[in-house]
Amino acid sequence: MSETQQEALAVLTEVWRLSPDVRLGQLMAHLGFLGEVHVGKGLGDIEDDEVIAVLYRHRAELQARLQGTPNNSLQPTGAATSVSGSSTRPATGPGG
Repeated sequence: MSETQQEALAVLTEVWRLSPDVRLGQLMAHLGFLGEVHVGKGLGDIEDDEVIAVLYRHRAELQARLQGTPNNSLQPTGAATSVSGSSTRPATGPGG
């Protein structure tokens, strides 16, 4: 196993620990979605270094959510939904 693959597995472990209620299949689906959004490739076509970038990005999103801090810099332009399915757009009041 290469160092890149070891790093990817280590970050995958961290991501999974940050979201213990997520099943492995769900996590893989999330990563596939993120790969398509951020790299323009599905999991079958994405390179190992690109997977690592997606994993680090997702880890930062999860950490920010757990800390209650905004992570707007991690969202692609125009993104309306996070990987978890929750809206990334601010809630508006009546008429807003």
